Amino acid sequence: MRSVPGHGRAAPGVRNHPVKPEPVSKALCPAPMRPALALKPAYATHGPKFLKCFRFPMSQVVTRFAPSPTGYLHIGGARTALFSWAYAKSKGGKMLLRIEDTDRERSTEAAVTALIEGLTWLGLDWEGEPISQFARAARHAEVAHELVKMGHAYYCYCSPQELEQMREEARAAGKPPRYNGYWRDRDASEAPAEIKPVIRIKAPLEGEIVVRDHVQGEVVFKTENLDDFIILRSDGTPTYMHAVVVDDHDMGVTHIIRGDDHLTNAARQIIIYNAMGWTVPEMAHIPLIHGPDGAKLSKRHGALGVEAYRQMGYLPAALRNYLARLGWSHGDDEFFSTEQMVEWFSLEALNKGAARFDFVKLENINGHYIREADPAYLYEVMVETAREVGRDEDAKGLVANQNTVLAALPELQPRAKTVLELIDLAQFIYALRPIQPDEKAAALLTDEARTVLRSVADTLGGLADWSVPSIDAAMRALAEEQGLKLGKLAQPLRAALTGRTVSPGIFEVMVLIGREESLARLSDQTAA
Repeated sequence: MRSVPGHGRAAPGVRNHPVKPEPVSKALCPAPMRPALALKPAYATHGPKFLKCFRFPMSQVVTRFAPSPTGYLHIGGARTALFSWAYAKSKGGKMLLRIEDTDRERSTEAAVTALIEGLTWLGLDWEGEPISQFARAARHAEVAHELVKMGHAYYCYCSPQELEQMREEARAAGKPPRYNGYWRDRDASEAPAEIKPVIRIKAPLEGEIVVRDHVQGEVVFKTENLDDFIILRSDGTPTYMHAVVVDDHDMGVTHIIRGDDHLTNAARQIIIYNAMGWTVPEMAHIPLIHGPDGAKLSKRHGALGVEAYRQMGYLPAALRNYLARLGWSHGDDEFFSTEQMVEWFSLEALNKGAARFDFVKLENINGHYIREADPAYLYEVMVETAREVGRDEDAKGLVANQNTVLAALPELQPRAKTVLELIDLAQFIYALRPIQPDEKAAALLTDEARTVLRSVADTLGGLADWSVPSIDAAMRALAEEQGLKLGKLAQPLRAALTGRTVSPGIFEVMVLIGREESLARLSDQTAA
């Protein structure tokens, strides 16, 4: 782990990015330039003259996922990472991981670990080591001061009181409360000695800034609505707006995929890109995920961390499939492998409308993947999940009865939509006697049913061949003898042997747990 002198250590598990900064150029329209964001010679915007300034380079696609380590990897961030990963893979490129850990008070080691573990569990890999934004603070400051030397930024010595006065005067005039450019062209000799200056970018005074976005289309921002925002604070630390641009440039990012709440940021970031003469990445600003009611997704809708979905029993492949459908589509395909997603993925297929999170659809997709999964894989997931959620007795039972659980899984898989449901369904294998029936199962164990079960126990005790066909034939014969439908016999039998009303075929259950255990469980219930 390395750190930048004078700026502390990188976040735990994150390294400073070993990139060689590109030499600074004063050109405002270098070639080649990508078409996502555009400024014409006087900083402002678009049109035929400007379009002649850029070409479409043939280079490797580089995307990035840049979360802040202030909590878990939430579901919206996971989708952004998935889209960034899929696009890079589809183009034979790479995705980089940058931890935006400049907020030292909120950034934690636990959050960094949760982010990395969440991405790993989802099956999303990245090129190289995670990059610490905080560790690159010296580079951010270097670029800010270079912008001052180039005449595209300046030192601002306004006090907090002066800034508040500016805001009040703007409000009184019916204007947005913002900085008025007081120090933009003022001589530094007038600077008060007691004020440590910030560095502000010189925003264009007229014209437009155009964001040519793969999802939102062409979005135009009037430069008159943008102020000279701060890029370096008085303590020498960079603002988010500035650090992001410098990092994306130095990392060689060619495509930025992020939430559309960053669309306004894009307009400001173009000012820095063009002031430095840097190529602007292509951009795709995706709508945020909404809840079923159309409101912005929150915890009450299911805006949980990825680890919560793992603990609820969702498979990573299923979550990838579901998240992909939240804002991207390939015709009417509902289920597709990750390989198919990578093959089909394109920025043009991203939807402009907000997607709605739906747990029912997620469960249905998860059920599909559980049905299709290899039993050996599911068994491992069941054990890991039981341990993670604190179901120690289930974990012990699964481990002690591995072969039986594996044999039962093909019968259990069609009946479950989550791994937790699979564990519940498998409990009959290792349940301790006497079996404690759940409420529905207990309702089936009436006095009349117990009388029938005594006859069942007598019949089963005399069987020489303990197999499904033999048990099936014996039970059918007994049902006919007693004038009962087979279901009237099988239902209380299932309740007595498993404690539930849902299980694999009850004759299969009896073979799985064996003759001795089956007869012992029947004895417990008929004696009750």
